[in-house]
Amino acid sequence: MKISLVKTTSPKEKPDQNKLGFGRFFTDHMFIMDYSEDKGWHDARIVPYGPLEMDPATAVLHYGQAVFEGMKAYRSPEGKVLLFRPEQNMARLNRSNARMSIPQFDEEFALSAIKKLVTVDQDWIPSAPGTALYLRPFVIGCDNVLGVRASSTYKFMVILSPVGSYYKEGLNPVNIWVEPHYVRAVRGGTGYAKAAGNYAGSLLAQKQAQAKGYSQVLWLDGLERKYVEEVGAMNVFFNIDGELITPDLGDSVLPGITRDSVLKLLDSWSIPTTERKLSVEEIFAAQEEGRLIEAFGCGTAAVISPIGKLGWGDKAIQIGGGKIGEISQRLYDTITGIQNGRLEDPFGWIVEVES
Repeated sequence: MKISLVKTTSPKEKPDQNKLGFGRFFTDHMFIMDYSEDKGWHDARIVPYGPLEMDPATAVLHYGQAVFEGMKAYRSPEGKVLLFRPEQNMARLNRSNARMSIPQFDEEFALSAIKKLVTVDQDWIPSAPGTALYLRPFVIGCDNVLGVRASSTYKFMVILSPVGSYYKEGLNPVNIWVEPHYVRAVRGGTGYAKAAGNYAGSLLAQKQAQAKGYSQVLWLDGLERKYVEEVGAMNVFFNIDGELITPDLGDSVLPGITRDSVLKLLDSWSIPTTERKLSVEEIFAAQEEGRLIEAFGCGTAAVISPIGKLGWGDKAIQIGGGKIGEISQRLYDTITGIQNGRLEDPFGWIVEVES
């Protein structure tokens, strides 16, 4: 399948690199590809960024058949355009598609389309420290019929947004609230997929946590409400006695690409890791016994987000003296260094986008 290109005749003024924020500005172009049962995926095209025309009965608006990914393109010191493990994002998007009854796409072709789109809008990639071009591939159901069933038509789209540094004031630990009532996902549900509805369902708990003075929530399992699953929209690690423990992957935990990268780095550094069930009780007990060294969340947006305080019911603990841990800092420096081309990539994670 060829990718047609229609360039904008009205390029936008690029924003100040020091005032980017996250997801506020969008580049000049976007990628679209359609699906129908008789044609399969077809009509791949890069067109000027702009609004979509949607019927009020469009399936995604009523039944939430939507999945997405989050990726970044980086500018190396030599001016090269780099992607970080993009094939993993394509594979995970297809796994999300399968869970949400959305047709599979050709991952190699989709990645080639993303590279072409990034090349077209490469002047939008910021170069200031900590900045990047955020890539948002997503798929939505497009049938104009009210009825609870899988759509027969879809759109695969990619939009791009220059984003600023996640940490404007440095890599400071955040306060996390252990959510006692609401759950993010349950066994047999959609937790392992990047489905849009997963995030909508998390907003109320996050809002309530923020009202208590916490930045995000720590999600517990949906059955026993005692085992750690994720922190906000990130995977989570706890350093207990020098061993990095993270919840094992089931169908209620998102298989994070940053999570996998962290595990591979720790293994290469001969730092012990374990993927297993980890209860809140064990975490608080480890803190009381002086064995809890550090904790952090990890994901595409933040890379590494250190946890300084953990609140649970009427209890609250300060982790690592409220400062970023040694391993957390090392992971952040290494992953970001590989991503933007400042450090050697011994894992073959970086994919260069040819101009």
